[in-house]
Amino acid sequence: MTVDHQLPIPPGDRVPSREVPFPPHAPIKGSYAHLVPLHLDHTASLFKHIGGQDNATLWTFIPLEPPLIPPLTETDAEALVRKWTASKDPQYYAVLDEKGEALGVLSYLNIVPTHRRIEIGWIVLGKALQKTRVATDMFYLLMKRVFELGYQRVEWKANSLNKPSLAAAERLGFTYEGLFRKHVISSGVRRDTSWFSITDDEWSGAQKGFEAWLDEGNFDQEGKQKRGLRECREE
Repeated sequence: MTVDHQLPIPPGDRVPSREVPFPPHAPIKGSYAHLVPLHLDHTASLFKHIGGQDNATLWTFIPLEPPLIPPLTETDAEALVRKWTASKDPQYYAVLDEKGEALGVLSYLNIVPTHRRIEIGWIVLGKALQKTRVATDMFYLLMKRVFELGYQRVEWKANSLNKPSLAAAERLGFTYEGLFRKHVISSGVRRDTSWFSITDDEWSGAQKGFEAWLDEGNFDQEGKQKRGLRECREE
């Protein structure tokens, strides 16, 4: 008698048994944004834009470990950049202006090719980047790259008290999935974490929205948008 030792197939949508590649740590250039792998050479400009007392509030919700406590000194910035450049996951990028100066940093993290999911996080943007076309373009470029690699889920997680991050997730087209209560303890403070995602099924519509918003024709002579990103996406 022949015995079939095959495991039963669980219910649900079947997925081809392949693993997507780990994202290449390579430059990404778009219509406005230019992302490059974080390098020690970026330390001075990053300190200028996201370090020091004037920028201490940018780190309010970033879970740094002592002795790295805002406001960051130049020595702190160098130690942090050195640590981040050696990291594989998170995979850090500097955001450059047209002169090649680093205005901020962000990363891919929680990279799981087997399950085709990835997160965008560790986002610290200098004031020169905030609410700009460059900032929107850089998120678009990061999502576009991984969906083209075959990932099926891009995640966004935020401290539930971080209202700017929650608003950014919604504006960029992420779907709110719920609240992880008492998720982590950071610097002795309990954090409830809000979870968001965009899936490959949703990406086509989100991508068209990004491209319509980023189009030069969507801005007047003063650089003001004619239609918001949500409006472009809904159309």
